Amino acid sequence: QVQLVESGGGLVQTGGSLRLSCATSGRTFSGYVMGWFLQAPGKEREFVAAISWSGGNTRYADSVKGRFTISRDNDKNTVYLQMNSLKPEDTAVYYCAAGRVASMTVSAYNYWGQGTQVTVSS
Repeated sequence: QVQLVESGGGLVQTGGSLRLSCATSGRTFSGYVMGWFLQAPGKEREFVAAISWSGGNTRYADSVKGRFTISRDNDKNTVYLQMNSLKPEDTAVYYCAAGRVASMTVSAYNYWGQGTQVTVSS
């Protein structure tokens, strides 16, 4: 089992920044691909970013490329999502997830956090 706990969400104005953190415990963190997803009200959960277990490979949704950066610290068992130039359409609950494949699909991830709310005001 892997337990995931997100933090860092909040209310920010358009153009602002937030850094989300996801602290993990349980099985060896470094062996997992970590991903971030978002879910807006009434919509399906969608991919934001993923990072390989070494941190050497990342992938992003087109909507966040150049604005968001995913990173991880395996010594601290934590993955981060730095979000810059935030837009109202980024408003959603953000979830971190752990899996074995750097996929953009929800079903590829085995473990999920409870989510943290990000609200971007216009």
